[in-house]
Amino acid sequence: MVAQRFLGIGLAFVLALGGLGLPTQGLAEGYPKSVTIAAGERVSGRILQVGLGRSVVINLGEEVSDVIVSNPEVADAVVRSARRVFVFGNKAGQASLFLFGRAGNQIASFDLAVENDTTDLNAMIRRSIPGAQIRAESVNGNMVLSGTAASTAEAQRAADLAARFSRKEGEGLPVLNMISVTGKDQVHLKVTVAEVERSIIKQLGVNLGGNIGIGNYNIGFNNAPPYTVNSNVTGRSAAGLFDPTNPNSTSGFVAGGTQLKANIEALQRDGVIRTLAEPTLTAISGENASFLAGGEFPIPISQDNNRITVEFKKFGVGLDFTPVVLSGGRISLRVKTEVSEITQEGAVSIGTLSIPALKVRRAESTVELPSGGTLVMAGLLKESYKQDLNGVPGLMQVPILGALFKSRDFLRQETELAVFVTPYTVRPVARSELVEPTKNFAPATDGDTIFLNRLNRVYRVSGSPAEGGYHGQVGFIYE
Repeated sequence: MVAQRFLGIGLAFVLALGGLGLPTQGLAEGYPKSVTIAAGERVSGRILQVGLGRSVVINLGEEVSDVIVSNPEVADAVVRSARRVFVFGNKAGQASLFLFGRAGNQIASFDLAVENDTTDLNAMIRRSIPGAQIRAESVNGNMVLSGTAASTAEAQRAADLAARFSRKEGEGLPVLNMISVTGKDQVHLKVTVAEVERSIIKQLGVNLGGNIGIGNYNIGFNNAPPYTVNSNVTGRSAAGLFDPTNPNSTSGFVAGGTQLKANIEALQRDGVIRTLAEPTLTAISGENASFLAGGEFPIPISQDNNRITVEFKKFGVGLDFTPVVLSGGRISLRVKTEVSEITQEGAVSIGTLSIPALKVRRAESTVELPSGGTLVMAGLLKESYKQDLNGVPGLMQVPILGALFKSRDFLRQETELAVFVTPYTVRPVARSELVEPTKNFAPATDGDTIFLNRLNRVYRVSGSPAEGGYHGQVGFIYE
């Protein structure tokens, strides 16, 4: 019977793989099933990987007398014959193994590394992601993914498989994704924000006012239409067709101490607003990109001790998105787009200071679509109707003549808004294939501006045609 002794002495050693601490030699060996040491061969400090819950057989060329394991909780050694030792992995960690012969000489020493066996995981990755050079390894309680992948989606898929495998093993190991993506796909995103707004405003009323003198007493009255519905839209009341304050106006009546004045107010306004914003931006798959074309306006902020600070609020056309190129040419997009403009609707007045408000159209969502495909990310169809009738109680109910004692305020607004997103997978091209917007542009001469109403002219070099060209209707004013 061969004697067995277990030395419970902690033996520290450093395993180095990059920053994780395991030599590449040990990783290259993988998880061997058996190790053979010939007679007379001396092995010292060799790294031996043992899968958790697995075993390795060490075949010796000479008889072994003593077997010492520094940490029996991590690994255990059993001698079945004088020339064969079985090593079992009990717990993830490191330990040292020493083998001594009958003469007391040291036959071999091993640095044991007990880790989760990733053989099944590597086979699963090869089946799920064919063509990818990805390898999974368990190192110091971490699941490490290394190698190369053709896209970010393949790297993420391997990380998902590793996380699922880790939970399956019951350890819940952290997954360190060190996969290099060889194909850096770039995504060009075009967002179109189209809005049409139509409004109809009608105001009609009679402003009666005057003074009635009775002896030494003077009674005044005024029936001014309030026009509360459209005050925020028009910024004023209806226009007066007849002004009673004008001494030459025939809208007033004077008799003794009695004065009567009438002001007929009427307004009708039809308006349409068309908003079109088309921001475009390009980013690498998996990276964030943002874009803003607009400006900033100051907003005073009251502080302690009567101090006032100024903060700036951004406005304009903004775009923020993160693309991820998936398999099959599909693209996953996290998109946030915003179109804002300064308006007086909702503005705040503090004394003589007026702080404007912002009219904002914002959409934020995650969508998935193929390259070149278009999707309506957001839309709005809004119709508002407001009408207000004001007048003198009793008198406004009188047929025909009651119109002199009441006013009508009417507002109708219709808005239609749509946000379209179109992603493209793109690649860089030669500089000569691109045309700048300012290409072939030259200011017009004084003669062309004065006599021909030209602001610019397009020229080309003599003997050679202009590079590229513009397609479709170009410019702000065209027919």
